[in-house]
Amino acid sequence: MKAKGQIFVVSAPSGSGKTTLLRKLLEEDERLSFSVSHTTRKPRGREQDGKEYFFVSEAEFEAMIDRDQFLEHARVFGNYYGTSRKYVEECIAAGTDLLLDIDTDGAAQVRSRLPEAVTIFIMPPSFQALRQRLEKRHLDSAETIRQRLEWASRKEIHQFRHYDYVVVNDRISRSHEQLRSIVLAERCRRDRSLQQIETILKSFGGDTIDQ
Repeated sequence: MKAKGQIFVVSAPSGSGKTTLLRKLLEEDERLSFSVSHTTRKPRGREQDGKEYFFVSEAEFEAMIDRDQFLEHARVFGNYYGTSRKYVEECIAAGTDLLLDIDTDGAAQVRSRLPEAVTIFIMPPSFQALRQRLEKRHLDSAETIRQRLEWASRKEIHQFRHYDYVVVNDRISRSHEQLRSIVLAERCRRDRSLQQIETILKSFGGDTIDQ
C-alpha cells in the first residue's frame, strides 16, 4: 500500500519573498508538486492559466463554492482564492507531497480539515523591508501597496503563532535552506516511515510494528 502524500501549507504577507522561495524549492525537490489554486484576480506579469493559478470569473468561483468544491477559499483585496478539494484529495491518495501557497485565512481552514498538514509561515525581516520589496516589484499601485502593508500589520503578521514553523526571509539562500530542511525533517518522522520500517523489520526476521 502506497504511503499517503504530505501536505505543506505556506503563508506569508504579500512581498515577503514567498513565491521566490517556493519556486526554488520546487525546482530542487522532484517529490514536491505545487497545488494550483483558483482565483478571480487577473494574471500578473508572465503568469499562465493552469500554472500559477486557474484564472476564473467570479460567477464560476461562486458556483464552485455552492457545490462545496473547495478545501479552503477566501476573498482578499476584492478577489477570490481557493484550493480544489478534489485535487488535494487525489494527490494525497496517490502519495504526492503537495505544496499549498495560501493566505492565513485559508491555512486556518486547511488546519481544521487536515490537522496533519504541516504549516509554515514566511516572515519578512521588518516592516520597512516588506514595503521596499512591494515597491521594487512594480506590480501594484501606491494605494494597493498601502492596503497590503496595512493588512500585513493588522491581520497577517500576528498569525505566525498558529503555524508549526516560522522562516524569517532576510536572505534568500539561508531561508531556502531552512525551508528545505523543514520538508526533509517532516519526511523523516516516525509515523511517516512506518511502512518502510515494517519491511525492514521483516527482513531481519523480526515482528511487525503492530506486534
